[in-house]
Amino acid sequence: MGRKRNRKPLLQNIKIEKLAAEGKAIAKVDEKVLFVTNVIPGDVVDVQVTKKRKSYMEGNPVFFHEHSSLKQDAFCEHFGVCGGCKWQNLPYKEQLKFKQQEVIDNLERIGKVELPEVNHILASAKTEFYRNKLEYTFSSKRYLTNEEIASGEDLNRTPAVGFHVPRLFDKVVDINKCHLQPEPSNAIRMAIKEFAFANDLSFFDIRNHEGFLRTLIIRTASTGENMVIVTFYHEDVEKREALLNHLVEKFPEITSLMYVINEKANDTITDQEVVLFKGRNHIFEQMEDLKFKIGPKSFYQTNSDQAYELYCKTREFAQLTGDEVVYDLYTGTGTIANFVAKQAKQVIGIEYVPEAIEDAKVNSEINGINNTKFFAGDMKKVLTKEFIELHGQPDTMIVDPPRAGMHIDVVETILHAAPKRIVYVSCNSATQARDLALMDEAYKVTKVQAVDMFPHTHHVENIVQLEKR
Repeated sequence: MGRKRNRKPLLQNIKIEKLAAEGKAIAKVDEKVLFVTNVIPGDVVDVQVTKKRKSYMEGNPVFFHEHSSLKQDAFCEHFGVCGGCKWQNLPYKEQLKFKQQEVIDNLERIGKVELPEVNHILASAKTEFYRNKLEYTFSSKRYLTNEEIASGEDLNRTPAVGFHVPRLFDKVVDINKCHLQPEPSNAIRMAIKEFAFANDLSFFDIRNHEGFLRTLIIRTASTGENMVIVTFYHEDVEKREALLNHLVEKFPEITSLMYVINEKANDTITDQEVVLFKGRNHIFEQMEDLKFKIGPKSFYQTNSDQAYELYCKTREFAQLTGDEVVYDLYTGTGTIANFVAKQAKQVIGIEYVPEAIEDAKVNSEINGINNTKFFAGDMKKVLTKEFIELHGQPDTMIVDPPRAGMHIDVVETILHAAPKRIVYVSCNSATQARDLALMDEAYKVTKVQAVDMFPHTHHVENIVQLEKR
């Protein structure tokens, strides 16, 4: 006998109370928390429950009885389908209020640390076309929305180039215009699509692993330089060169045109050879009087203008006088390390990815910076008592870990190193709060500054200054 399915309820006339983590919103039903997607505070909706647990439920709105008084019209035709920019329907000042409060709540509730007066969040001057990098996916069949399917019309599932639908690895939304990256990003994507249609270039079938065009990466720099990387599933010299030569002729502003032949199962190119077709194998970003070399696999903050604000505030919180030994943990390509080097005696950068460390060294070299040293390896293995004895006791530490925060061994080594000041930069204030709790006995939080890097999303960066007690 088949197992009886636990039917999920349809909840009616639910008033959305406030925003929650990960871009969801919250309502209360019979003292149980209900997390709802694609709604904002003040909406009154019917919710189809998708997950039911003892203490909470999750669901999607299926009918709006009332729209929130906060609601504004979304500016993008793909809003609600592609999965990006989920808060376009919420005024930017309201987005900032939530992000600021989320940071405070996480530090107080998770970290349970005493906070000073928290600085007001730094807003992004640009709320559209602020990203310097996007990755598009080619698909042999475009994603059909529920509305299209329900219409009953005979729909043409033409090939698509766009973004993956959230949680659906093989579904790609065909994008006409994206508001995230400045031109020539949209123009390049559409030119490739039109050329492919006109010249019978097949798009990748994500399930069956067949087709020609696979992914497209576009990087635009504040210097006006542009990088384009086209990934093909297999080699076809005639078709590949025809497409790339078309881009060369149509877009002389492309500084770096490269390609990848990726025959493996996943789309990542970090382990693939990136071949230069035309121009340089890198572009440059500019920040104050510093130039940063960006290669095809380099990490660089994706909002260039706001990255500058983030680094300025980080440098300010470091309060350097020129006499300090600074350790920059999780240094990446050495952007922060090189940015603060002029105000420090010595900067030691540590990063897990060897290629990033090579970029960091190059960035020091091209800027004439000679007081930086960079080391590659697992943080908890590199940053040891012996390492500190060899390279000097840090006066100041700057840490910018990934979303998961710092390993307990790293925290313990920092506590052993006992710098006078720590500046903790984080893209996840929840794990940041956890780490602050571990350091609370030895360090006091003296400054807090949230920085909005990604308008219309729930993501927020946060900087904390810690002083030795």
